[in-house]
Amino acid sequence: MTLARTAAYRVLQAVINGANLPQALARNRDSLTDHRDRSLVTEITSGTFRWLAVLDHVIQGATGRPNSRIDPEVMTVLRLGVYQLLYLERVPPSAAVNESVHLVRKVGKASASGMVNAVLRRVAVTRNDLKLPPEPRASDSTEVQLAFLSLTCSHPQWLVQRWLERLGFPKTVNWVRFNNTPPPLTLRANRLRITPEHLARRLAKHGVTTEPTRFARDGLVVISGNPFRGPLAAEGLFLAQDEASQLVAELVAPCPGERILDACAAPGGKTTALAASLSSDGMLVASDFRFSRLRLLKQIVTEFGAAGAQLVQLDLRQPAPFAPVFDKVLVDAPCSGLGILRRDPEIRWRRQAEDLRRYAKEQLTIVSQAAAAVRPGGRLVYATCSGEPEENDDVVMNFLSQHTDFETVPINQLDPLARGLRRALDERGRIVTTPPTHQLESFFAVTLRRRTP
Repeated sequence: MTLARTAAYRVLQAVINGANLPQALARNRDSLTDHRDRSLVTEITSGTFRWLAVLDHVIQGATGRPNSRIDPEVMTVLRLGVYQLLYLERVPPSAAVNESVHLVRKVGKASASGMVNAVLRRVAVTRNDLKLPPEPRASDSTEVQLAFLSLTCSHPQWLVQRWLERLGFPKTVNWVRFNNTPPPLTLRANRLRITPEHLARRLAKHGVTTEPTRFARDGLVVISGNPFRGPLAAEGLFLAQDEASQLVAELVAPCPGERILDACAAPGGKTTALAASLSSDGMLVASDFRFSRLRLLKQIVTEFGAAGAQLVQLDLRQPAPFAPVFDKVLVDAPCSGLGILRRDPEIRWRRQAEDLRRYAKEQLTIVSQAAAAVRPGGRLVYATCSGEPEENDDVVMNFLSQHTDFETVPINQLDPLARGLRRALDERGRIVTTPPTHQLESFFAVTLRRRTP
């Protein structure tokens, strides 16, 4: 497993230097030939970011000095080692210690090997008595609640503070605990080639057990087995996609013959879902602003049989080159990603409160430019993978105040919806999934309509 730990070290260093976790994992994990090594890299790196506050607290207690005085590369090795000691029961403590000492030498920090050995041995002895803040009562002070949520539950204080103010303590506890739970693998059946029922049967023949998602029409949750290790993965029959994310394309509700614009399309999950609903009857244009993202989008739509989609490089921070001819436009806007912390735990440490204002400004610009492509009577779906009001209702409210020719579409005027999706909508017809309510990632989506003259 030495190769796996070396790859995990490289992932953490890449993220610290500015890469996002999925990109860093893809670059460093896929070169490993053993699937057990790849799984371990994912588990260690995701877990380290998930429990970073606890790990840093334990390291500082074991060294007796501020973590800022520890060499950053040595700190990465310590974090990986402490994570294994605290959270990986199948890894013997001696293996976690010895592999970490070997790793710190391998990355050119041999002078710190004695310190790493001593610190991890100390943690191995004291790991059942971490002296973390205990769970408070709902009646306890905000300071006591914040200490527990930010340290014991490993979330940045600014974020849990705003959740406490908006949601209260019980819902905030539910939310952060959800974020600290490794996510299930959720698939979406590619209806261009297979139904979810048929996919489930074929997966079962290859030792993969699934169950239908609760809300998404085409989703399957993997209970056991690895669908990517069998022959079906190469056939473009399914792709991994969070259930809440699947609901967004369902809300667009494409109908055969319609003209659809997917304005922020990469990596392509929603594009392929829209293509499956349109089949070959209609027009689907998918755009993104960066060539590298457009290249990824092309790969996905080709692999999944949506080659009829027309791909366009388009920066919607600038005026869109489209006439108002589209029946439906989807703007799955760039956002903070604070709704998918279970899936991508490092985001919680990368984002700051001021980022929300920056994203909201960009989101308003993008949705305003995309709106110009909506025909009179057509619909605009605005979506984010964030639960923060600044990126959701505030953007919609500001958009409507500036574009009086648009209005929200109430739930009773939405196109016929799948039964599961309807259960996921609120009374205003919006997707507002949250961990406390739905046990799903936090997504937001709303349908707007351009009035006819």
